[in-house]
Amino acid sequence: MPDVRLEISGGDTTVHYDLDGTGPGLVLVHGTAATREQWLPLTDAVKDRFTVVAPDYSGSGLTADHGGPLTLADLADEIVAAATDAGLGSFHLVGHSLGAAIATYIAGTHSGRVRSLVLHAGWVHTDTKMDAELMFWRELLQAGTGLFARMLPLAALGPKYWGATDPAANEALIAELAANIAPGTQRQIEVDRAVDLRHLLGRITAPTLVLASAHDRIIDPAQQKALLSGIAGARYAELDAGHGAHAEDPESFFAAITEFLDQHRNARTDRGRRCGSRRTGRVPSRVRGGG
Repeated sequence: MPDVRLEISGGDTTVHYDLDGTGPGLVLVHGTAATREQWLPLTDAVKDRFTVVAPDYSGSGLTADHGGPLTLADLADEIVAAATDAGLGSFHLVGHSLGAAIATYIAGTHSGRVRSLVLHAGWVHTDTKMDAELMFWRELLQAGTGLFARMLPLAALGPKYWGATDPAANEALIAELAANIAPGTQRQIEVDRAVDLRHLLGRITAPTLVLASAHDRIIDPAQQKALLSGIAGARYAELDAGHGAHAEDPESFFAAITEFLDQHRNARTDRGRRCGSRRTGRVPSRVRGGG
């Protein structure tokens, strides 16, 4: 697995990333407490037609850094450095949760390089309510990964999961989560708490899909509306799942993303093709509705 060294605000970092496939570049950005492995099913689905770069950013996986505080700009720099190191001049960009915030930042600061953008469970600005929840996460982690892991299914999974599981299976999931929580999760939570992308939305020129989850109790629907109204020409789709749709309903989650990527596989990165009125194209039937 390749890696790239760079300097971020607190010191040096070495970013590890997966590189697979052939074709236009595709960069995948995972969420808080996760790793690049979140994207293995999507990589398998599209590597025959995309060159896929999936990094671990600071606090996760095999990436190593100074161990101090992080910023959203730091994590964005790491993702862009991985893409550049892999030889991608431009790329399609997909992010989940904190990964969506990072992707939004990149699309607003490197608009000439982003060919299309998918934001699942993204948000614009961490408000007081969301900050209170994130502080609760931080306190749970300080008490041990077990409590944090016990909270995750309650916070991140929706009716499809709860209708299909039982107490024993849920306990097994909690144990698996506790064993795999990224070691730098508390540092990533502090980045979550500081997200403010309001000044960047108007700079995004890439075709954008705002992909929401109908049962997301972490990200308020108003955040999705703010992304949709703030990014020119953005399209909206909704999954019948919770925040962790990639785990709860992977088939629908990866199908929605793959369909959008295939539609924009040959998208140019200039602004000209985006100018004009908001697109109102049909939402793919597999992800319409949802509640």
